[in-house]
Amino acid sequence: MKKLLILGGSNYIVPVIQKAHSMGIYVITCDYLPENSGHRYADEYHNVSIIEKDEVLHLARDLQIDGISSFATDPGVVTAAYVAEHLGLPTPPYASVNILQHKDQFRHFLQEHGFHVPFSKGYASREEVLQDVEMLEYPVIVKPTDSAGSKGVTRVDRAEQLLAAVDTAFQRSLCGRIIIEKFLEKVGCSSDTDCFSVDGTLVFASFDNQYFDDCASNPYTPAAYSWPSRMPSEAQKELRSELDRLMHLLNMGTSIYNVETRLATDGKPYIMEVSPRGGGNCLSEMLERACGTDLITAHIRAALGMTIPPLQDPVYHGAWAEVILHGEQDGIFRRVQIAPELQPYVVEQNIWVHQGDIVHRFTGANAAIGTLVLEFPNAALSDAYMKKLRDVITVIIE
Repeated sequence: MKKLLILGGSNYIVPVIQKAHSMGIYVITCDYLPENSGHRYADEYHNVSIIEKDEVLHLARDLQIDGISSFATDPGVVTAAYVAEHLGLPTPPYASVNILQHKDQFRHFLQEHGFHVPFSKGYASREEVLQDVEMLEYPVIVKPTDSAGSKGVTRVDRAEQLLAAVDTAFQRSLCGRIIIEKFLEKVGCSSDTDCFSVDGTLVFASFDNQYFDDCASNPYTPAAYSWPSRMPSEAQKELRSELDRLMHLLNMGTSIYNVETRLATDGKPYIMEVSPRGGGNCLSEMLERACGTDLITAHIRAALGMTIPPLQDPVYHGAWAEVILHGEQDGIFRRVQIAPELQPYVVEQNIWVHQGDIVHRFTGANAAIGTLVLEFPNAALSDAYMKKLRDVITVIIE
């Protein structure tokens, strides 16, 4: 029986564990939070922090694992590559993963190789930022170089807002670095969805419509998605080509990716983020519903060095959407209220908290309380409801 070590224990790894079990694979999870819900689905759990690379490597050696995964768990991505490379297990190169996982290094790499990239600069201290205050052109985005889920991300429109945003970003950075970059106004919706490469070639490239809740505590945390994407086909083609070029340049081999892109008002399509992991927010699961492609099984097989079945770009069946359920305040969860007009399109409702639980305002993806899966007869109806989610879905918190 092959052994797969999964880093993290959130709700988002449960489908990976379930699919691995269906393949006859023994699943081990680890992190420093034994109460995380994902651990109860695993065959074995170890209390080891996933950001401590050498401790995870020691554990992996003792367990004699056959593969390692950090699916939907951004803090463990670098550790997974580090462990796999030391043990001779399947992985994209550790050096390449480091580039992708650190936003300042990634922006520098993109610029060096002729990709569209906004002006950006990395900083290791507040003092370094102060030296550049006069040169910044607003609006800018300030964010940790190594965080995901929009944690620690702030848009700054005026100089007097800058230092508070800088402090927030440093507080959220594990490596003690932040990046400040020009804010790119988007055309339509940005895209945040999953892709897959085999032997360094992009074989599955998907795009979607990413939505935000402007009234949320963090308006840059994704609040909903829909498929297929409304991004112009020419922009999608260019982005697909550039993503494929990126995979080859970094020698990424066989891997799943969470990819964020956007078409900006300057007419250029931009690669914003590429992380060699499955995305949170159940994106791979949604893609399986929307187009039938099982990226989770492909990811498991890749982690274990198994052959990947043929993959091709998605052909969508219908119009699908996912809502990330969240609260607007800290308090006690009571219920989710869905308007009768939306009920016919609800395919699945997943609530991760119980009535009476304490929940927190939506400052990042980790504050989500569940998901709502929707299927519409056409994209026009999907678009209409995505624009009025606050009118038809209410999370009641007291």
